[in-house]
Amino acid sequence: MKRFSVSILFALILSCVMASEHTFKSPDGLLSVTISDNEGRLSYQVYKAGGLYLEPSPLGLVTDLADLSQGLTIKSCNTKSIEESYQLKTIKQSHVHYAATEAVCTIEKNQQHVMDITFRVSDNDVAFRYTVYPKKDSRVCVVKDETSGFVLPEGTTTFLCPQAKPMTGFARTAPSYETSYALDEPTGKNGWGAGYTFPCLFRTADTGWVLICETGTDGGYVGCRLQNQNQGAYKIGFPQPEEMNGIGSTTPVLSLPASTPWRTITIGTSLKEIVETTVPWDLVQSKYAASKDYTYGKGTWSWIIKMDASCNFDEQKRYIDFAAAMGYRSVLIDALWDVQIGYPKMEELARYGKSKGVGIFLWYNSNGTWNDAPQSPIGKMDRLAARRKEMAWMQRTGILGIKVDFFGGDKQPMMQLYEDILTDANDFGLQVIFHGCTLPRGWERMYPNYVASEAVLASENLHFGQGACDNEALNGCIHPFIRNTVGSMDFGGSTLNKHYSSDNKRGTVRRTSDVYALATAVLFQSSVQHFAMAPNNLDDAPAWAIDFMKEVPTTWDEVRFLDGYPGKYVIFARRSGDKWFIAGINAEKEPLKTKLTLPMFDAKYALTVYSDDPALNGSVKTVKLNKKQQISIVIPQNGGVVIK
Repeated sequence: MKRFSVSILFALILSCVMASEHTFKSPDGLLSVTISDNEGRLSYQVYKAGGLYLEPSPLGLVTDLADLSQGLTIKSCNTKSIEESYQLKTIKQSHVHYAATEAVCTIEKNQQHVMDITFRVSDNDVAFRYTVYPKKDSRVCVVKDETSGFVLPEGTTTFLCPQAKPMTGFARTAPSYETSYALDEPTGKNGWGAGYTFPCLFRTADTGWVLICETGTDGGYVGCRLQNQNQGAYKIGFPQPEEMNGIGSTTPVLSLPASTPWRTITIGTSLKEIVETTVPWDLVQSKYAASKDYTYGKGTWSWIIKMDASCNFDEQKRYIDFAAAMGYRSVLIDALWDVQIGYPKMEELARYGKSKGVGIFLWYNSNGTWNDAPQSPIGKMDRLAARRKEMAWMQRTGILGIKVDFFGGDKQPMMQLYEDILTDANDFGLQVIFHGCTLPRGWERMYPNYVASEAVLASENLHFGQGACDNEALNGCIHPFIRNTVGSMDFGGSTLNKHYSSDNKRGTVRRTSDVYALATAVLFQSSVQHFAMAPNNLDDAPAWAIDFMKEVPTTWDEVRFLDGYPGKYVIFARRSGDKWFIAGINAEKEPLKTKLTLPMFDAKYALTVYSDDPALNGSVKTVKLNKKQQISIVIPQNGGVVIK
């Protein structure tokens, strides 16, 4: 027995000695990743400034050709510096300089090269992906499982959105990625049993913040989620079998050689690094050239206030007039326009809009056979010939873009449909918004005509339930830190109505202030914004609010995190050209009282400040910064502040 124990100890020591370990550091040297092949299993861990953010976490794939999760060795890791600058008008920062250390690790099994793992380590982000090669005559493979994991330190709390069960909810359209977040909960749960929708935010007990997501997903893979395995251990999860009404496999098929999407990990000692990251776009490239010079801007949208009945000729003409009065670029005409307006009258509306300088976005149902959503136009987007015929009509008519709704999940055929819609739309010069859909994964850069996706508990819920209105500020203080930080968000908010109804007297009651509405127009980022405003607001909303909503930009050159905590309060600064906008909202019961230092403003300048009193009555005044470039603000619950 003693000899057996000694031999086991010797074997363990030998295995540790034999293990290969490689460390790569960010350009500033503060963020590091160490990859190891101890006992034939690959793992990695992440440190920043000496603090542990991810404990040893598994790497690997299981394919139908080979199990690439065990029996592996790291043959070598070749590193180089990556440096690139790019411009992108449709994200949070228009000019990006990206610098990172790239390490390509050659992985062997039985002394045969079986795959590469590529790591990118920038100052605040870690990303990795797998590249798989042909095996003898086999040039395709099925990825049966991805063992990529993320093991958070003990004491971590979570800010997560549970993945919904497929084929549930309205007309069996779930998952539509519109569930409520659970905030500051301990690790160890698995949502409602199916894990969590990306992105996933964690607060580590001693070090800071971790945001986990993915980017670069297209029709060549599946969209993924995060599943809890045990306490702080999470792994990549593939789609659920019931998605798309059971059509298609849950596993991706690759044509070899092929690379998987990037797994991204943003590391922050504060929320500043989380909010300001550009990693979703740093790692991808455009898949095709823009067919035209796409433009962006504000718009109006009748459906959110007046629902299906408003999608008629006279009301949409009225909204075109409203958009023209606001100086807006477009109107979004929602479901049932094909039967309540018709194609000939839509052509007339398009001509009328053109005469007013206002373009049109048209709503479409994505549906083929994956849910029961009945709204039309239907059967136009899921098939190639019908889609291109419809898009040719839109191009002739002068339509600006489309909003496509009610997608069926994250299986590979559905991811291919997203890509096909975008690619065809670009051929006809159309911009694309997705709704009832999955998260964008670097798509602003990959697809030049892509605008935004919903993938969030968005504004229609404010119409449908008072509970959503009661929690509007709480949710508004979540999205800028999580969902919106990784991709453009089609929220459709910023209403100035008191009620979500045609007469502004009945229906659900807005709990937030007019200044809150102005602030979220800055906080929520999308290059095309269809606001939930109505023509009556020209008469019943404060003139200062209308004037602000006329001038607020929808494209931004820079974002800065100033203060906040998910679900409690948020204060950002955004710059468009040489103009800065500071915006904040508060969901806490107690008023938020703080002093902001604003170095972007000269102390001698007079600032315009929109603020609320305790009763949420808004006003606008002129204030000068003190010599320290500071200003004191107070934001009541459900209120806001804007400084410009």
